Amino acid sequence: MSTAGRTAHVIPAVRYRDVDAAILWLKKALGFTEHAVYRNEGGVIIHAELLLGSGMVMLGSVGENREAADWYKQPAEIGNAVTASTYLVVPDCAPVYASAKAAGAEILMELKAMDYGGGSFTVRDPEGQIWSVGEYDPWAAHTA
Repeated sequence: MSTAGRTAHVIPAVRYRDVDAAILWLKKALGFTEHAVYRNEGGVIIHAELLLGSGMVMLGSVGENREAADWYKQPAEIGNAVTASTYLVVPDCAPVYASAKAAGAEILMELKAMDYGGGSFTVRDPEGQIWSVGEYDPWAAHTA
């Protein structure tokens, strides 16, 4: 990938009811690694940061931030729909697709070649969030 040395200035943030389980699933299914995990006095994760290559996603627990509790709805609360998803750029989709299937991901779009380049697939995680994975790197596509 051509993102070496870049600092992400846009970082998706996703809320989960069980952040511990989400972290384990995202690591196993999609290849994330832990960067930081912060817990409150009761041991509940209030903020976590996961890395994939030079990208990051932040996770938070549903309802822990009382001020923002009404700003978000979980997919299960709204017919399993989402209003945003996250796209992950990987050098090869096949092993990530195999890991996601092995982790029990609901496959929304099977692995296939895309018209704009590279392979791609889309999964729903155990709490209903949608993750697309693809070999298409928009940074590289527009710098050539």
